Amino acid sequence: MDRLTYKGLLISDFNISNLAGFLHNEGEAPPVEAAVAPFGQVMPVLMQPDLACWQSQPDFSVVWTQPESVSESFRSMLAYQGSAIETILAEVDAYCALLLEMRHRLKSVFVPTWVLPAYQRGLGLLDLKNGGLTQTLMRMNLRLAENLARVSNIYVLDTQRWVNAAGKNAFNPKLWYMAKIPFSNEVFIEATRDIKSALSGISGRARKLIILDLDDTLWGGIVGDVGWENIRLGGHDHLGEAYADFQTALKALTRRGILLGIVSKNEETIALEAIQRHPEMALRLEDFAGWKINWQDKAQNIVDLVSELNLGLQSVVFIDDNPIERARVREALPEVLVPEWPPDKMLYKSALLSLRCFDTPFMSQEDLAKAGMYVSERQRQGLKNVVGSLDEWLKSLNLVVTREALNETNLSRTAQLLNKTNQMNLTTRRMTEAELADWAGQENHRLWTFRVSDRFGDTGLTGIASLEIEGTAGRIVDFVLSCRVMGRKVEEMMLATVIHHARALGLTEVYARYIPTPKNKPCLSFFEQSGMAANGDNIFIWQLDRSYPTPPQIALSE
Repeated sequence: MDRLTYKGLLISDFNISNLAGFLHNEGEAPPVEAAVAPFGQVMPVLMQPDLACWQSQPDFSVVWTQPESVSESFRSMLAYQGSAIETILAEVDAYCALLLEMRHRLKSVFVPTWVLPAYQRGLGLLDLKNGGLTQTLMRMNLRLAENLARVSNIYVLDTQRWVNAAGKNAFNPKLWYMAKIPFSNEVFIEATRDIKSALSGISGRARKLIILDLDDTLWGGIVGDVGWENIRLGGHDHLGEAYADFQTALKALTRRGILLGIVSKNEETIALEAIQRHPEMALRLEDFAGWKINWQDKAQNIVDLVSELNLGLQSVVFIDDNPIERARVREALPEVLVPEWPPDKMLYKSALLSLRCFDTPFMSQEDLAKAGMYVSERQRQGLKNVVGSLDEWLKSLNLVVTREALNETNLSRTAQLLNKTNQMNLTTRRMTEAELADWAGQENHRLWTFRVSDRFGDTGLTGIASLEIEGTAGRIVDFVLSCRVMGRKVEEMMLATVIHHARALGLTEVYARYIPTPKNKPCLSFFEQSGMAANGDNIFIWQLDRSYPTPPQIALSE
């Protein structure tokens, strides 16, 4: 369970207290304490230089308005008094300018889109033509999204989806007249769930791996009994079509950077043959990061698979049609998300797409290519089993580490890596893109990023090292490396880079202060074996009268 409590400030032109209550009391992690800014004072609050008078040091804000309060011209349209679309969009631009100023004062800002109640038919038949309320509101929302897309920490949320989920109960005119509440509680509950999933994603807690059963989950029937030719998958069969669509949806998620794995009680050769040979399989072996197909306990198999992939159990979603297996994993591995799965196979795709646990604030090229990277990793490990020593294996990989300074192109990925990496992370500090760029731009600070490639492919930007100059000493502030490339002497090359730069500056020593967390012990182990002198207080020192050796198995590129 996520123990961090987020502080939020809710700013609205309507009574938003119900949302504050749901954010606080709704059981899903993370916990939230939400304060409500003065009712109906949106513009004055947005202009305040300091928001702490309503919520001490808020982490995020929700700014939820009605379109007529932002645009007087749209209010005129509601009264069927003509207004030029250019004027309306200019008023949206002015509102966005105030929101953009908030990016410097808060880590995250959430802005729900504008909606009209279902009973507001506008011009009826003509409402999607020029001058119609619906068309105008669509253009306002599009302008809102386009303006706010320019910054990384403001997120536009889809109110219409919340309204659709609430159905006919989304709006109740009585609530407005009695309490100035435009939406039902069902809408606020949907908003709460999306906001909480967004906070989890922003803090690096998005799920990364879906582990799947096979029989009656990816296809219909028991493949060991009926053979791969007779499983229900695709074809002119309503259940077969549902399984095929479920697989297609899973494959689409891999293009978002979500990994797939298999844990199934089956004969491995029979199951793999079905995946490889059945003509209606949308998923093939190359779509899976790994698998455990045997007759052992599924909970233990999940632990083993996740360990092989260098991930944590908190990254996993487990999908299985069998409620007994789900209960076993849920009880044994509480960090794993085990959603209740519908007994109706035709609901599999919709159940998958409704999961909120994959929300992430940014998708890098590394994320989009992640599934392919894990296939390449299987090839590397296969080579490792053939080649004898570690040095021989590393040399056979033709490793290249490319060093870059922080820049506009790699800033987003660097901030993402800093905020998501837990194991090889010296201090585990978290920073927004703006905070990171500001820190790196200071005169006594240096920050480098590292990309890693080998003969099997490019793993992308996977390392960060930074140095703060303190008189004649240099302190390593960040030392971060993705678990995908740990143990290949990339760590030594990064450390050599920092030490070489410090020597060129004429410093006398470099030191690193390790700050322990429950997950970053691999970083401590590296520094203990790095050759740096330890002072017994988690501080490691290298005197700069000597250079640090670079690994001969790795080529350095700039």
